[in-house]
Order: sequence, then C-alpha cells, then structure tokens
Amino acid sequence: MKSPVTVSIGGHRYTLRSDEDERMVREMAAHVDQHLRDLQKQTRAADTQSLAILTALQITEELWKERRMQAELKKRVRDRGRALLQFIEREGRV
Repeated sequence: MKSPVTVSIGGHRYTLRSDEDERMVREMAAHVDQHLRDLQKQTRAADTQSLAILTALQITEELWKERRMQAELKKRVRDRGRALLQFIEREGRV
C-alpha cells in the first residue's frame, strides 16, 4: 500500500507516495537533495529547473555506471562458470 512521506529537496517540501518503506524514501530524497546542493555549490546556479535537470543527469550517470558494472560482473561470472564446467567435463568428472 502506498504511504505518504513528506521530504525536503532543495528547500522545498514534497509529499511522495511509495510502496517503499519510509526510511528508504527519505534516504532516496536525501540522496537527490545532496546532489542538488553539491551542484548548486559547484555551478553557483540559482535556477531550480537547471539544477534539477543537472541533478537528474548526474544521478542517471551513476545508475548507468552501476548497470554497466553489473553487466560486466554477470558476464565474468558466466564466462568463469563455463570455463569451470568445460574443465570438469574434460577431466571426465561430469
């Protein structure tokens, strides 16, 4: 069931509804808020829309890097599993 959670991002309060528990929603909001504040310090931009877009792009970059790393890890595990199976088959133990 979706529960409302009020969070603060960039000095604005938002009431979000999520199936996640409240702690998780607050952690996600804090993550976005921290990125937004960091970018605001770096760029000295006051335009909220620009900051929001830059924040979204930065978080998306993080997500894509994680997805790439996950895909590479899956491939390495799959390749090593195949190599191990081939070794076992060669040795006649399967």
